[in-house]
Amino acid sequence: MPSNESVQYYNRYSRKVETEAIYGEKYLKFIYGNPIGKLALWAAVKRAWFSSWYGKRMNSPDSVKKILPFIECYGLDSDDFLLNVDEFKCFDDFFSRKLKPSKRPIEPSSEIVVFPADGRHLAINNISIDQPLWAKGQRLKIEKLLGGHKIAERYEGGSVLVSRLCPTDYHRFHFPCDGKASSSFPINGFLYSVNPIALKRNISYLSHNRRFITELDSDDFGSISLVEIGATCVGGIKQIYDIGQVRKGSEKGWFHFGGSMTMIFFEKGRIIFSEDLFENGKIGREVYGRMGDHCAKAM
Repeated sequence: MPSNESVQYYNRYSRKVETEAIYGEKYLKFIYGNPIGKLALWAAVKRAWFSSWYGKRMNSPDSVKKILPFIECYGLDSDDFLLNVDEFKCFDDFFSRKLKPSKRPIEPSSEIVVFPADGRHLAINNISIDQPLWAKGQRLKIEKLLGGHKIAERYEGGSVLVSRLCPTDYHRFHFPCDGKASSSFPINGFLYSVNPIALKRNISYLSHNRRFITELDSDDFGSISLVEIGATCVGGIKQIYDIGQVRKGSEKGWFHFGGSMTMIFFEKGRIIFSEDLFENGKIGREVYGRMGDHCAKAM
């Protein structure tokens, strides 16, 4: 049996519940579960300078030697990569890699919302109802997360897709549907981990972390808020899209090194999550899915 600290998710493709191989697991358990580790968290780990320092290490030419062992350790398929492994100039270059478009086909129907990124996705069907968020008794405080009462009020009773990107995942994020995109505005903050090992202890880390928010107006899905959340050892969040009309599946940006998260907020009565997301979401379990695959349909 897995321990209470193991992270389990439902794999849409194998149709099995699997246990996550966590990058830096011992470090996470020490920092978030040990009193001495919590002192290190407060003094250094959550602060921007720590992640900037680590990001520079991953951006150095010497870090290229970490790439092949990482691929072998976590069983990544290099055939998915747009570039050959020997073309990456540093570990961060590999981390924010592009994939061959054929490896991430985009669900074409205009009535379907797609995953914005590869990762483990948690469906919150109704923000106003108590629902497990990695641990019982925790609720999202969306007013603080989204930066104000007015925007939070729009999503009262609405739905949220939380997409958690592990360090082993493809780390570019994309638009989930067609629409008109605003400029992204940043909310500064700390850089806590977004791994469930940390979030089981305190969901409010999400509303304390540095993040970007973009408004997306969609004919089929209404007013949507897209949120990209930084985390420990994320050197930066890069937005590359042009303001205005965007296409489903088009690239919005990427994360530099480290685990990260995106969130999509939908207004009440706009979407119906796919069955696997809905059923696993009711018990607070994530579903592994790839960018471009269907996650919800118009109501």
